[in-house]
Amino acid sequence: MNTSKPLPPTGVQRSLCSPAERAGPARGAPGVGIGVVQSALQDLEPEAAYFTTLGGGQRGGFVVFDLKDSSDLPRIAEPFFMGLNATVEFTPVMNADDLKAGLGKMKL
Repeated sequence: MNTSKPLPPTGVQRSLCSPAERAGPARGAPGVGIGVVQSALQDLEPEAAYFTTLGGGQRGGFVVFDLKDSSDLPRIAEPFFMGLNATVEFTPVMNADDLKAGLGKMKL
């Protein structure tokens, strides 16, 4: 029986990254959360970053960045897990040029 509580939601996308947190060290200590987010944005050099509220009043956001290698996922997500007690979701996305290149690889 797994008695550990689930982590709060966060997400990432071009991958898209959208971090969200319900509780954890940043709650009541905004400087911690700001530092984690600023550091992540410097590291990712995102195409875009948007911050909003998510379901249930959770703080969150969406960060669009170029994921060069899937082995980078732990390095990207771990600061959100450890620094914000957040959950992270990664969703691969593509722009119009990526879609055109992908469609060009199809054999019909």
